[in-house]
Amino acid sequence: MAFTTMKASPMSASSSSAPVLRRCVAPPARVAAARRLAAAAASVALEASPVPAAAAAAVERRMSVSQTMSKLKEKGKTAFIPYITAGDPDMGTTAEALRLLDACGADVIELGVPFSDPYADGPVIQASASRALAAGATPEAVLSMLKEVTPELSCPVVLLSYLGPILRRGAANFTAAAKEAGVQGLIVPDLPYVDTCTFRSEAIKSNLELVLLTTPGTPGERMKIITEASGGFVYLVSVNGVTGPRPKVNTRVEHLLQDIKLVTDKAVCVGFGISTPDHVRQIAGWGADGVIIGSAMVRQLGEAASPKQGLKRLEEYARRMKDALP
Repeated sequence: MAFTTMKASPMSASSSSAPVLRRCVAPPARVAAARRLAAAAASVALEASPVPAAAAAAVERRMSVSQTMSKLKEKGKTAFIPYITAGDPDMGTTAEALRLLDACGADVIELGVPFSDPYADGPVIQASASRALAAGATPEAVLSMLKEVTPELSCPVVLLSYLGPILRRGAANFTAAAKEAGVQGLIVPDLPYVDTCTFRSEAIKSNLELVLLTTPGTPGERMKIITEASGGFVYLVSVNGVTGPRPKVNTRVEHLLQDIKLVTDKAVCVGFGISTPDHVRQIAGWGADGVIIGSAMVRQLGEAASPKQGLKRLEEYARRMKDALP
């Protein structure tokens, strides 16, 4: 999935609010201590409330998003991150698609919560969200499905949701429910820049990594702040505009990757307009730590004649894209 610079996004607020986000970034030592405490608390919880062996094994082998990216970087691998819309064509098919993408070698899966006004998205994902909503998809149904499926997956799931569904439930309740459903990270494309610190705190309370976005239009100083605060990885949107396949990758991405890597050692993943094996090879060759493929994935599944055909198309396409990566 990939997005545009938008009127209320983290990238589009005035530069005067930049110190707000800078102040919410904890020193590395404090972050490390918090993570150790969270791990200890999780261990105590597991001892106090035994879980089924299969579920416990799945939790053990499924690393966080940042751990996954670090391991891949150590191996010189580029992450394969497919995106699909939950509930398109139906929730049962989404569950099967998650299992399939995991089996095809997805390193992280991005799952979109359908929303009635996905204004950062192009026609393919807008149509996908409309089909999902028409089929009865709700945030509650998405989380319920994930709670059943995530214990079976070896890769982490990052949930993409516009702000509306989150506010209706309340940020604290939404993040807690997402974590309970097995989600490891969140992306909120229309999260206002000035609210990022508060929402990031809620995500951290639920041990979720909030992935932030930077675009070709993000000023250099803002980009540094965003990369410092981003969890999981830094999401580099390749162009300004809505989602959807492009015939060519924006050549500025190569230089943007270099600029970002000068100020952070976090993984940087590129999304937006990626749809062919050549695109994947080109971006990986420029030094991206991961490639995010959205509209082209959605099209394979949602525009097929039947769910069975859609899953077959999705598998064939996913394997081609995965095989193009180093």
